[in-house]
Amino acid sequence: MKKLLMLLLVFALSFSMLAGCTPAEEPAAEEPAAEEPAAEEPAAEEPAAEEPAEEGKIAKLGLGQVISTSKSKPKADDANAQAQADVTIAAVGFDADGKVATVTVDVAQTRVAFDENMVVTSDKEELMKSKKELGPDYGMVKASSIGKEWFEQMEAFEEWMIGKTVDEIKNLEVMERDEAHQNVPNVPELTSSVTITVESYIAAVEEAWNKSVDATGAETVGLGIETHINKSKDATADAGAQAQVDTYMAATAFDADGNVVATIIDNAQVRVAYELDGTLATDTSVEGKTKHELKEDYGMVKASSIGKEWYEQMEAFEEWMVGKNIEEIRNLEVMERDETHQNVPNVPELTSSVTITVEGYIAVVEEAAEMAR
Repeated sequence: MKKLLMLLLVFALSFSMLAGCTPAEEPAAEEPAAEEPAAEEPAAEEPAAEEPAEEGKIAKLGLGQVISTSKSKPKADDANAQAQADVTIAAVGFDADGKVATVTVDVAQTRVAFDENMVVTSDKEELMKSKKELGPDYGMVKASSIGKEWFEQMEAFEEWMIGKTVDEIKNLEVMERDEAHQNVPNVPELTSSVTITVESYIAAVEEAWNKSVDATGAETVGLGIETHINKSKDATADAGAQAQVDTYMAATAFDADGNVVATIIDNAQVRVAYELDGTLATDTSVEGKTKHELKEDYGMVKASSIGKEWYEQMEAFEEWMVGKNIEEIRNLEVMERDETHQNVPNVPELTSSVTITVEGYIAVVEEAAEMAR
């Protein structure tokens, strides 16, 4: 019996040991991870194509002018002498394709009258007005076959030029209306709005293109004009009378914040001289030149304390204005050099490059800002 119990005990222990040795569950075999696609190498960047310049966006700035004294009159038995300076001025913004993006044309038509003794009778202290500044007071409408004043006709002509190249403008078909109007527009878009002769206006726009400068970033362009006759002289016992018409002009391009991007400033200093007997001493058939156009022939360098000609000093002054707004330009510190030079720049950036008096030039840039479009 004892033997049987011992066998049963051995059997139970063996069974228990076998149960304890059952192999643990093997972890499920890991399935191979799906192969990740190879990271694509970034495609080589192609150089960005340059965006074409936006049509109509100002890229260049030009100032052009035509100066004539041909309508000046000598003293006659039945009429006194009268000098006349016609300074036609165009401020133009061109786009990258050379098309007109914005344009302003005006004329400083200035007359200096004399009495029978060749004494100036015009008010020498008066600031003379351009045709646009005169507006309805210019008085063309009463003689106009279409009932439009000069400024209205010019606005129509300016609008016609927008989007055109200088060549297209020069090729405008014209007709002769009479001896004094030999180049009147003869195209359907203008016949009912422009009856003035336009040759000098086209010539000024062409010169603006030929002498244009970079104005990238400009949003508007303005024209400023200021004309004085205060240096005109009466006749004396030994010298004939002389009319002097000084027309300051500025074509200025401004960015969206009103800062100067580029500016071109010039001065048409027009003199009409008379002999003692009141006959003309000046050849009025010759077209006049501005100070910029005269360059070395203006002859300032010999009197300059810094040895610089007028155009060189003006270029330095123009460069100083770039990036500045009108208030900064107006607040330029100046000094009196002598009685005729009361507003000479007095800042380190300009003292070695500009010794001319600058009040008139600042005034026309300020007007350009007011008129900018």
